[in-house]
Amino acid sequence: MILAVPALVHGAGLPMAAAVPTSLVVVGASSLTAVLPRLRLVQWRLAAVVGGVGAVATFAGTAVNRLLPGRWVLLGFALVMVAAGVRMLRGGGSDARGVEGRRRLPRAVAVGLGVGFLTGLFGVGGGFLVIPALTLLLGLTMTTAVPTSLVVVVVNSVFGFTAHVTGNGGAGGGIDWSTAAAFTAAAVAGSLAAARLAGRVPATRLRRGFALLVLAVAVYVIVQSVLAPAVGS
Repeated sequence: MILAVPALVHGAGLPMAAAVPTSLVVVGASSLTAVLPRLRLVQWRLAAVVGGVGAVATFAGTAVNRLLPGRWVLLGFALVMVAAGVRMLRGGGSDARGVEGRRRLPRAVAVGLGVGFLTGLFGVGGGFLVIPALTLLLGLTMTTAVPTSLVVVVVNSVFGFTAHVTGNGGAGGGIDWSTAAAFTAAAVAGSLAAARLAGRVPATRLRRGFALLVLAVAVYVIVQSVLAPAVGS
């Protein structure tokens, strides 16, 4: 879902002011669909801390979003995509020692603040940030990190969307709901299809392929933002 904003801007032609809240609708709905079959695997206490703190931070990210031109928001988002793509290419395992008790709480709060802020600023759910944080910083296995991250993404998406809507006089954030519905349906269908295919393709190959796609889209966004600055304004 890190590709939702570029797709909405450059594919559907939405301005950034509409693309960000529309992306949150798409991300939230698709994440909710994905987590429902795996609710038993969610680490609810961590999800509550990270999601709760992140929900508050989304309002700060949204406030900053309103102060910046759409071009700069898009460029900043492209840099986040580059960082995510590089991180996925490098890989990395989970912290086998785990993190427990009082050491876990401040880390969970820090993760929530960072992910929530980026959710409000760029309109991303933050799953590509939450999963590494849950595994590397908080010691979760991938089995529990993925469904836990989906809960956090749903919470952040709801509050991020609310922040954008209330900041636009409650008018729906300028969303084209037909576009939002089409993208949401495609995202849900894609996530269900990907879940079936994931077990047939080596995880390393999937991660590297997606990382290269993210990097390619990031380069495209940067070039378009420089050569056609009116896009995303």
